[in-house]
Amino acid sequence: MATVHIEANKEDIAPRVLMPGDPNRAKFIAEKYLENPKLVNQVRGELAFTGNYKGVSVTIFASGMGIPSMGIYSYELFNDYDVEKIIRIGTAGSYIEDLKVYDILLADSVYSNTTFEEESGRTNTEIINTTAELNSVIMNTARMKGLDLKTGRIHTSEAFYTDNKDYSKYIDMGCKAVEMETYALMCNANKFKKKATALLTISDNLITHEEIDSASRERKLDEMIVLALESIIK
Repeated sequence: MATVHIEANKEDIAPRVLMPGDPNRAKFIAEKYLENPKLVNQVRGELAFTGNYKGVSVTIFASGMGIPSMGIYSYELFNDYDVEKIIRIGTAGSYIEDLKVYDILLADSVYSNTTFEEESGRTNTEIINTTAELNSVIMNTARMKGLDLKTGRIHTSEAFYTDNKDYSKYIDMGCKAVEMETYALMCNANKFKKKATALLTISDNLITHEEIDSASRERKLDEMIVLALESIIK
């Protein structure tokens, strides 16, 4: 069974999915961490691989960039492929000094001023909570591994390049970091009553201007990736 955007057969997609934004990152994760990874999608270059992690079937599926792309793929995964839970794994820019480069942030809620929900025929909501049960599993896993996991609200923006450097509005709303996909994921998770959340490595701090380069964004996110894999199989 294929959709307009996914060529995989239904049985080729696992009920547990990790979603990085970058197809190259999806390939890297699958080849490094999964046993016998199989390429199951390459439509429009959005690569997906299914294999086993510690004997459990897991799919690594690239979401692409931004709300529309995540909105399409997470919708079809939940609705057409019966995926039960998705953890977005990616990078984010920090709005606060205390959240530093390479820190891992678990989203407990997400804010956006997008019209995504309204235009998709649902109630327009600015703030959505991520799945508490899934977050609890991730926090317990992090504790067992001795990881210093941060938690907080994130801001999903539709504009990567912006002249607005005043982040006080988002900070006042409780947002600790900004990225571009999680809001769409949570909208679809709520619609289909599925589990979803986001684990984000801080790639740059918008206050101190620290940042990591693009190669590191692809290759040096191992702590977050392993935490997500260990959590998704529980």
